[in-house]
Amino acid sequence: MDIKRLMLAVVLPPAAVMNKEAGTIMLTGLLTAFGWLPGVVAALVMISREQSAENA
Repeated sequence: MDIKRLMLAVVLPPAAVMNKEAGTIMLTGLLTAFGWLPGVVAALVMISREQSAENA
């Protein structure tokens, strides 16, 4: 995983998934608005799924 994106996911989760579609960014932003931790978890899950798809 890219360390820069992981750090960005912890600091500002919606910015870490900017290369995704608008719904994904909005979902991550909404989860971050409800609480920092749900947004971080969502961003990390989306980043890890992207990495898995690239490796397969």
